[in-house]
Amino acid sequence: MMSFSLDIQEILRATGGRLLQSGAVKFTAVNTDTRTIGDGELFVALKGDRFDGNDFLVTALEHGAGAIVSREPAVTSLPEGKSVALVPDTLKALQDMARWIRMKRPEMPVIGVTGSNGKTTTKELAACVLGAKKMDVLKSRGNLNNQIGLPLNLCRLEPWHDAAILEMGASMPADIEELCGIAHPSHGIITNIGQSHLEGFPGGVEQIADTKLALARAAGTVIYNADDPVLKKAVEKEFMAQKQKEQKKLISFGMHEGAQVRATGISMEAGSSSFVVSADGAAVRVRLLVPGMFNIYNALGAAAAGLEFGITLEDAAQALEGFRGVPMRYEIKETGGATILSDVYNANPASMEQAVEELVRLRGKRAIAVLGDMLELGSYSEEAHRDLGRRLDADVFIAVGPMMGLALEEFQKKGENNKNFKKVKQERLALSCTDSDQAAKELLANLRPGDTVLIKGSRGMKMEKVLPAERQAE
Repeated sequence: MMSFSLDIQEILRATGGRLLQSGAVKFTAVNTDTRTIGDGELFVALKGDRFDGNDFLVTALEHGAGAIVSREPAVTSLPEGKSVALVPDTLKALQDMARWIRMKRPEMPVIGVTGSNGKTTTKELAACVLGAKKMDVLKSRGNLNNQIGLPLNLCRLEPWHDAAILEMGASMPADIEELCGIAHPSHGIITNIGQSHLEGFPGGVEQIADTKLALARAAGTVIYNADDPVLKKAVEKEFMAQKQKEQKKLISFGMHEGAQVRATGISMEAGSSSFVVSADGAAVRVRLLVPGMFNIYNALGAAAAGLEFGITLEDAAQALEGFRGVPMRYEIKETGGATILSDVYNANPASMEQAVEELVRLRGKRAIAVLGDMLELGSYSEEAHRDLGRRLDADVFIAVGPMMGLALEEFQKKGENNKNFKKVKQERLALSCTDSDQAAKELLANLRPGDTVLIKGSRGMKMEKVLPAERQAE
């Protein structure tokens, strides 16, 4: 359920809509799903490729208090006491309402978070850090970060919120610019630039970088990963020469010398890391209870945001130490004496590389990679998968899906080219699976105590079904 703070007259002004039926004046929430709509809520009849919310207007009004539609209802009568507004485009109306809500409080800080990887975790970490100052923060639910999800999140904004942290995703070149036009961010965090959603970016990584940089153009304060060479080059090219003219505040984070918020003295463990974070002459050690070098970067971005809001480095460190991770994103589990690295929410070449590096670092007796197809890579897909197979250092490779089958081919070729091929062939195992159900069976058949297993793939591959514990719970 989404909170909502507009009455019907404001809605009409925000959207330019026309009232078809007058009834309820105020609404408790906005909802786009008739299956979950409740009393007092406003239904927005979105239209997709496979559905049309206008078809469910009567059902929505039986439970909700009103609706926004894009076509006049075919029925002659509607439930009494319900308001219905007509607009040309319901998605644009939802976005217009969200923009209206945000601009009712133009002084309120809004932090946008974008990047190819780490958006959700960075958002959650930043919310923890801002909480150290007792700030009441509106944050994106889950990873609702697109043209529908971000407006729905903004519609939850209430007078008592001190700030908002909104995740911003992109699958096409103009996406971030459009989201910034809705949210009007005052601050931006850019985590990294990598190969993700390449299907929608024919210009490759450079086009992705330019798309993400829309957040930097919109925000007054830009927090960015200076260890990412593509991102660093893009930020410096666009802003450094005109820093004073544009009145843009740039804050870099990273592990290399020169970063304004920097991690040094790094110690990695199985399920955590320890490092010294330093900024403005102060330094404090942090023990981060989520694994992976990439999560140190996420923590640095969050700490940099906290410093901008007057939170001390000590308080930021304490907040980071209280973070326990995000479900389905690089969780460490134990089963049958083996260690499972479960990173099943999504995958792209950059995040896959990071996850495989962690598998190698944490390798027990054997390293087992159960990897599903990386989707939405377009013409880059074949080479991205083949390159993964060439570089994969694992004892057992269970490939799930047709594209990951290409990675398996390269993995096998690498073994054949090894001068100790007979020994390698005996010790290494390569298995091809059509789906996650088959992969689960192969993993169960080949799992041994002491193994370290990485399970990862794009969301559409449903890699969570490979997890032994989850299958036992079915």
